[in-house]
Amino acid sequence: MAQVSQRTVFNGSALVRLLSRLTDADVREPRQATADRLSQWFGWTDAISLSAALDGAVAAAAPSRARASASAEERECVRARATLAKAVAEDGAVAAAVDFTPFRRRHLTLQQAMEAGIGPLRGRLRALLAARSPAMARLAAVDVVMEQVLAAREHSLLAAVPALLEKHFKRLRQASPETTGEPEGEAEAGEWLHVFRKDMKNVLLAELDFRFQPIEGLLEALRMRPPECHE
Repeated sequence: MAQVSQRTVFNGSALVRLLSRLTDADVREPRQATADRLSQWFGWTDAISLSAALDGAVAAAAPSRARASASAEERECVRARATLAKAVAEDGAVAAAVDFTPFRRRHLTLQQAMEAGIGPLRGRLRALLAARSPAMARLAAVDVVMEQVLAAREHSLLAAVPALLEKHFKRLRQASPETTGEPEGEAEAGEWLHVFRKDMKNVLLAELDFRFQPIEGLLEALRMRPPECHE
């Protein structure tokens, strides 16, 4: 089984490569640089919003309080991520399923849980970042624009993951010599079902890594020491 790294690169290649391996799809690394690909996704209104975010000036407020809140939010991020990872690991409800439908429902439920848990964290981290300094406030504003631009594309791409897993599920089941009949449970299904469940967990963990990338970026910015002000 593929080992999923704790941190993935911006373009989510760890998730893409894992899905490529499981589905035998020919997925190649894009030739264009990340910045060039991003520029193609920006409409003129997005470009205006990004320019306004970069040029904006927002006053910082209560930096010491912001630092204290940042520590609390970082602990909450760690807790939230651990909770989601634990939910991925606990697949007892579908352990004996030999039809893909319960797995699809479970995957969609976990995707919804990730969205519900990560979205508010991102908003709170941006608010803390905006309170650190004018430069950090601009960074928080840029993150707002990036989320608006990329959210629909990200949602569309991640929504396709269950279908790719279903193809992997069917291929494993058809290739297994143990599935000549209609198995009634996990014991009858055999090793292929164990393989699929482990692969699905790895995909979900890779997706969790991918979804947490903006959180990690905001946390990294919050850990930076703000520049000293000079009269």
